[in-house]
Amino acid sequence: MAAFLQMNIRLNSIKIVPGRYSSLTDHQFRAPYRIRCAAASPGKKRYNIALLPGDGIGPEVISVAKNVLQKAGSLEGLEFDFQEMPVGGAALDLVGVPMPEETFTAAKQSDAILLGAIGGYKWDKNEKHLRPEMALFYLRRDLKVFANLRPATVLPQLIDASTLKKEVAEGVDMMIVRELTGGIYFGEPRGIKINENGEEVGISTEIYAAHEIDRIARVAFETARKRRGKLCSVDKANVLDASILWRKRVTALASEYPDVELSHMYVDNAAMQLIRDPKQFDTIVTNNIFGDILSDEASMITGSIGMLPSASLGESGPGLFEPIHGSAPDIAGQDKANPLATILSAAMLLKYGLGEEKAAKRIEDAVVDALNKGFRTGDIYSPGNKLVGCKEMGEEVLKSVESKVPATV
Repeated sequence: MAAFLQMNIRLNSIKIVPGRYSSLTDHQFRAPYRIRCAAASPGKKRYNIALLPGDGIGPEVISVAKNVLQKAGSLEGLEFDFQEMPVGGAALDLVGVPMPEETFTAAKQSDAILLGAIGGYKWDKNEKHLRPEMALFYLRRDLKVFANLRPATVLPQLIDASTLKKEVAEGVDMMIVRELTGGIYFGEPRGIKINENGEEVGISTEIYAAHEIDRIARVAFETARKRRGKLCSVDKANVLDASILWRKRVTALASEYPDVELSHMYVDNAAMQLIRDPKQFDTIVTNNIFGDILSDEASMITGSIGMLPSASLGESGPGLFEPIHGSAPDIAGQDKANPLATILSAAMLLKYGLGEEKAAKRIEDAVVDALNKGFRTGDIYSPGNKLVGCKEMGEEVLKSVESKVPATV
């Protein structure tokens, strides 16, 4: 699997979680979190995990990942107390808002959060504050998880599933470090207003303060230092003032990391280079919107967006772990979803959120083992393999988790 950074890092309310966008304190990124271990059986550790299945295929993949997480944990002396709460469209249908206060409280008080997917056609015409996707913004903002880690690795078993030629895709192993709580998604002013001519005008503001850039850059430099020592900062400094500051701050920090080779690239070129020569990238750091787009592009190099997990981390408190794919309402309830991204997100939860690396490796190895045995969901299927659904893929990974023989990549 990808070389990951080893970090030292009942519903009775229908209120939306309050709070406006504000800058966070300027501290160096620290992890793992101070985990709140509950009382457990002798010789075991117990953690509280908030499960937010969400919409579409979310409940399907979360159900599978929960079973895998529980099994891997039990084999490594861990116990989990799971609290499942509604979020997104499911919460809208239940209580009328995408982020019930009870859900946020459960998330905030947990040791880590595993989320499925949010959104769907059903709610597309809702007013903005009643769109399912707003739940993600509330979570990211109010949990203050500013660093989003998105690994993209082409596994040898899935080389034929990549949309690129074998010689281009083979060997790709990168980490995209995306700033998650700033930029155009949160900047002010924002909204739809009427100008002096009586015409509607949409406003979204790309804005970054120096400390926001510095803290995500430090995470990226530390990530690159633990990988192959190459960091590419992606911006649009030839056009955007926010990017000019971004480049200035990242460049200034480079002197603190002489062992990391820093380069810069405009986002349009980066999008092209990801397809032309993806192996040139080791670690990429970029802003919120560019990271959103580039990580989805990178997912197709690996064979499917159904393969990419993510971890969203802050300076303290629980981390948020989720697959980067959407809710896929067109296949929801049909047992067609690929659960591997969510399973791997559970592995990241163990590694980054709880510091339980042995249990995490059990899951990572089990995914590789299931792929070695030829099991494939539809999105990564190629001739000669066995086509399975979401549940069966989960069952095969579970079998492999129990195996004492480590899988090989």
